[in-house]
Amino acid sequence: RDGKGLYTVTDRGTEFHTLNYVDLATLAHTPLTAGIAWDVEDFDLSRDGKRIAFVTNEDGTGVLHIMRTRDRRILRAPKLPLGTLRGVNWHRVSVNLAFTVTSARSPSDVYSLNAASSKLTRWTRHEAVGVDPAAFVEPELVRWKSFDSRGISGFLYRAPPGRFPGKRPVLVNIHGGPEAQFKPGFLARNNYHISEQGISMLFPNVRGSSGYGKSFLKLDNGRLREDSVRDIGALFDWIATQPDLDASRVMVSGGSYGGYMSLAVATLYPERIAASVDVVGISNFVTFLERTESYRRDLRRAEYGDERDPEMRKFLDSIAPLHRAERISKPILVVQGKNDPRVPYTEAEQIVATLKKRGTPVWYMLADDEGHGFAKKANADYQFYTTVGFMNRYLLGAD
Repeated sequence: RDGKGLYTVTDRGTEFHTLNYVDLATLAHTPLTAGIAWDVEDFDLSRDGKRIAFVTNEDGTGVLHIMRTRDRRILRAPKLPLGTLRGVNWHRVSVNLAFTVTSARSPSDVYSLNAASSKLTRWTRHEAVGVDPAAFVEPELVRWKSFDSRGISGFLYRAPPGRFPGKRPVLVNIHGGPEAQFKPGFLARNNYHISEQGISMLFPNVRGSSGYGKSFLKLDNGRLREDSVRDIGALFDWIATQPDLDASRVMVSGGSYGGYMSLAVATLYPERIAASVDVVGISNFVTFLERTESYRRDLRRAEYGDERDPEMRKFLDSIAPLHRAERISKPILVVQGKNDPRVPYTEAEQIVATLKKRGTPVWYMLADDEGHGFAKKANADYQFYTTVGFMNRYLLGAD
């Protein structure tokens, strides 16, 4: 407010995005959140300049903080529902802070906090026709050790034990990116798998996911690609230790890069899964890099490796699920958009054709009017119902 400096978020010289104060006279940076080893994702300075509200991404969960600018002391903020916080915004009178919360039981609701009294007010409640949002399962943060003793985490939505006794089948859903992160939020129609089919859903954040520091983000680059797949192998070991989860009934699913992960898991751990789902996934990094739209090719080469280099090309060919298709022995559902500019439909076509030749059970959906995922409601509905039918047959053993 005095015009002598500004606040910014930067990962300059650090693993995480930290809140900094920059002195405009000297351009010196002063870290304000160095003691918080998580990314600062959002912040807002009050109109009177006395407070800064900021949100940290802590293991995928949004955590609200209030900082007093005169002494840079972080004040206690109220506990909020486990989920994602967005849009922190101070009122013009500089005491009321507004923000939205997305959680397992709310797709997005508006809250405000009185910074002086710490009073929290919820302003909106989404209506759910015929469904009680309070019945939706809250996620649990779980952790396991991978093959190299590195800690990996994810969020588990357990099927309600009162309604579904005994060990429950598990759907492991792997996010795309790979520079992305699953954050606990509103599962929408995916709640059907939990509350109606009795399937526990687990969303892992394997190495290469964002939100855990710059070093973690690079742990799957280039020749380290399959280390992230091994994180799922270690997850299967963890599932086997859980008394309420059935390690003999596990299905793996993913979209885009998560589709590659689903295919890769099916080749490396065919005996550990009952089925898999590949949505707009990569079946061969070489053909993917050659055919993806030119505007994104160099960006993807930085992540996966440059297929024009003979040695890297040889490596990418060696780990391609397409070239290991003989290992895929369990049923698979493949979903693809014909107009996909990111992952060309040929990635799906070639793996489907190869598996059909081998006699592997394959369900294949190709939408002529879709791109990178199904956006049109009729198509999205058909994909969902097909997935439910696929899971009923191959994960639950029912028609």
